[in-house]
Amino acid sequence: MNGIDLSTTYLGLELDSPLVPSASPLSRSLDTCRRLEDAGAAAIVMYSLFEEELRHDEELMSRFLIDQDLGHMEASSFLPLSDRYQRGSDQYLEQLAALKGSLDIPVIASLNGVSAGGWIENGKQLQEAGADALELNAYYVAGDPARSGTEVEALYVELLTELRRQVSLPVTMKLPLQFSAIPHFIRQLEQAGANGIALFNRFYQPDIDPDTLRVTPHLQLSTSADALVPMRWIAILYGRVGLSLAATGGVHTAQDVLKMVLAGADVTHLCSALLAHGPQQILNIKADLEAWMEDNGYESIGELKGRVSQQHVADPAAFERANYLWVLDSYSSAKGVRR
Repeated sequence: MNGIDLSTTYLGLELDSPLVPSASPLSRSLDTCRRLEDAGAAAIVMYSLFEEELRHDEELMSRFLIDQDLGHMEASSFLPLSDRYQRGSDQYLEQLAALKGSLDIPVIASLNGVSAGGWIENGKQLQEAGADALELNAYYVAGDPARSGTEVEALYVELLTELRRQVSLPVTMKLPLQFSAIPHFIRQLEQAGANGIALFNRFYQPDIDPDTLRVTPHLQLSTSADALVPMRWIAILYGRVGLSLAATGGVHTAQDVLKMVLAGADVTHLCSALLAHGPQQILNIKADLEAWMEDNGYESIGELKGRVSQQHVADPAAFERANYLWVLDSYSSAKGVRR
């Protein structure tokens, strides 16, 4: 299988394969990132630098470092000194520098936020620290009844525009599914300077504990079934936008990777599969991917990319509403269940 070419291009970066670990706690460990690279990761997306964390840091800086002399003089001497305080952004920059110094694969930094405040200026620092690209993960739950869909879309474009003022690096937008006209909106982002799109961000859903009557955090890893949603939209977008296309959510096996690439994805992001099985899963996926390609007479990822996109299938309506009725009619109840 040495003749199989898995190489692909994403955000202008030449990658050895479409297998890219997405933003997760795994990238906090330099040793784990080395293991991911050894297993065949083509690039690494770092864990996210959150807007809320940076704002909290600034508040602490103001309270303990800048305004400390406003209190009692003796008490103020017990407050921390500025040269002993390390902000989240400092830690992030140090980790980015460590990864760039230890890995041969590209490192993509990740910013997570919802406002166009000063936090996004950190993009310039990330660029100066050596990031190969930036992922802007705009995690926003549109829960305000007074805010229209048009206003929400404008928020994302504003975020991207502000980041573009700070950096010249390739920028990819990681988007949620909740938009009414996804292709039109993505074209807006492309016009605003996005180089790529990652579809889709998975919102971690809150849960309710009936015993305590409290809202509790709930983390549920994805399954391969979750990959069908980004696969569909990538197939629709392929050939209609000039952006790099990344599939994220539900990629666990070589079959999942194949489906995404056939739909038109340039890369597939891995997260839950790695959290569940460790870096070794990349080796397993890569071996299975190469074996399938050899068995089916394909020599490169380029031969597969977009082959089953909406533009290239015999029935383009299969990715749209026309398929809905067929799926419903094809369902049959389990044996012994009356309809």
